[in-house]
Amino acid sequence: MKIPKKQRRYCIYCKKHTEHTLEEAKRRPRRTMAQGQRRFLRKMRGYGSFPKENPKGREKATKKVDFRYKCSECKKAHPIGKGFRIKKVEKV
Repeated sequence: MKIPKKQRRYCIYCKKHTEHTLEEAKRRPRRTMAQGQRRFLRKMRGYGSFPKENPKGREKATKKVDFRYKCSECKKAHPIGKGFRIKKVEKV
């Protein structure tokens, strides 16, 4: 999929249409103190085996890409949508 590097988009901070540059958000590690992650880690502790099935090897074929558009005037970035699954991205 080809996506243009620069677009004129509506900036939610400036409240007007400005030139935006496309940037991909970096992946961050999961929050270990989140309630769901604590519950998952407690359950995975087990007795030397897996109380849940082993999570390895059942990943999806593609990762979701998280694109953010950075405003050229206020320099703030904001996402468009929730991201989408795609194998190959080309910034044009």
